[in-house]
Amino acid sequence: MSKSTQYVSHQIDANGYIDYSEQEHDIWQQLYARQITNLPGRACKAYLDGIDALWMSVDRIPQLPEIDSVLKQATGWETAAVPALISFGKFFELLANKRFPVATFIRSKEEFDYLQEPDIFHEIFGHCPLLTNPAFANFSHLYGQLGLAASKEDRVFLARLYWFTVEFGLMQSAANEPLNIYGGGILSSPGETMYALGDEPERKPFELLDVLRTPYRIDIMQPIYYVIEHIDYLDEIGKMDIMAHVQKAKALGLFEPKFAPKAIAQAN
Repeated sequence: MSKSTQYVSHQIDANGYIDYSEQEHDIWQQLYARQITNLPGRACKAYLDGIDALWMSVDRIPQLPEIDSVLKQATGWETAAVPALISFGKFFELLANKRFPVATFIRSKEEFDYLQEPDIFHEIFGHCPLLTNPAFANFSHLYGQLGLAASKEDRVFLARLYWFTVEFGLMQSAANEPLNIYGGGILSSPGETMYALGDEPERKPFELLDVLRTPYRIDIMQPIYYVIEHIDYLDEIGKMDIMAHVQKAKALGLFEPKFAPKAIAQAN
């Protein structure tokens, strides 16, 4: 087994399966039961369709070959077992090859509500349902290709695009229509599911240059979310000259953060 900062990632066997403990299955069951009830009327239709398509287990951690069998048929994607956090380079390489990285550990009860390292619940429950959707899958593939070819400096700007779409994206078809969630970071978090659709955070229409210039922190509820009109708008983003916008964002610099620096926030 390979160690991350806090967790031990399981190794897959020759058939791609993992031997999880009953305690780990129990945590999955609790996480699934708690969050699935929050999503009707809040998650976007494409995500809910993906949940139906994956037909993932409620009472045990799904095995990756079970997920792969659905994703391959739907969009040509599959999962890739990885230890916790991986490098930018490895992340982009996997996406460029239509392989979605999945950490093979599940959070402890002590970090039931929030953990900084993505676990298998975040990856499978939060992200994999939307990989059955062509627009989301194509955007993820393009993102991987762009990142693989980008410089180290440019990858930092690309990370903001991923953060405010794939991880923490919202959608709203019209001003009088309800907000829906498509970001996996929200969809796998009961607290952020309610917070993101509430009155506290700022929400702005998606503008690529603005997104690339917006700082974020991984350890707080997001103070700002960007909103697209529908899931197929990800295809429109893919047609934009993303790397040209990265160069513009670098020249203009980042917006002032809407949050306190981490050290100050911790001191308070």
